Amino acid sequence: MSYNNQKKGMLLAFGGTLFITPDSLLIRLANIDSWNLIFYRGFIPFLTILIGLLFFYRSSLLKQILNNGWHGLVYILSFSIISILFVISIENTNVANTLIMIALAPMLSAIISLIFLKENPDQKTWVAIIITTLAVIYIFHGAIDTGDFLGNFLGLIVATGLAVNAVVIRLAKKINLVPSAMIGKLVVALFAIFFADQIKLENNDLIIIPLMCTVCIALPFVCVTLAPRYITAAEVNLFFLLETILGPFWVWLIIKEEPNIETIIGGTVIIITIAIHAILKLKKT
Repeated sequence: MSYNNQKKGMLLAFGGTLFITPDSLLIRLANIDSWNLIFYRGFIPFLTILIGLLFFYRSSLLKQILNNGWHGLVYILSFSIISILFVISIENTNVANTLIMIALAPMLSAIISLIFLKENPDQKTWVAIIITTLAVIYIFHGAIDTGDFLGNFLGLIVATGLAVNAVVIRLAKKINLVPSAMIGKLVVALFAIFFADQIKLENNDLIIIPLMCTVCIALPFVCVTLAPRYITAAEVNLFFLLETILGPFWVWLIIKEEPNIETIIGGTVIIITIAIHAILKLKKT
């Protein structure tokens, strides 16, 4: 793997994850029902990505969508499911429970990559995955006991979906699956519209919802969809662990909910581990 590819992949994964981190906070701040929220989280990112792809591909966009083939169909299905279940999970348990489940994505993607791609992450990546996973468990060691089983179970499905997505992108790394991500968001919107009862935005939601759907969804998932073309699926999902610490940070910053000592210690371990891993990987390449 070339230095440029490693650098591109890490920058895309880091940038994408950084923009995702306020998402859980904005879901909490939104004042609309779940299915109404899911509709907007599908429709606005679809429209945003569509405009960008039309500018980039112009009349050949349909051809690009069809060229995604079966990889695109798998990605659309998985992407649609996790887009819906993430919101339902957040609203059926506390944010900490959902994030600890999602934090299992690097381990799951490493295992799936090993089985289907015969791509065994190197020792440094395995060590980083184990350390950060233990740090996440330390942060939220008491959270599982206070949560709802449905929310926790859906969070685990979301983590599995993220792992599958990263592996599919890695498997089809010569194909740009961003068009499939766009179609996935359209599927989410069309599915949610049957359950949404009132999609009119009012008051603060006029700002919160568009901000969430463009900055925290559309832009990050373009980056995260492109990242596995340059680095392994496990490495991409490793960056998602930043949400585990930065998610609670945004909550503290905006609504003054102070993080506990476990969050501070565990979060420091996560950030240091990811930084060391990135430096060692770049140095090696």
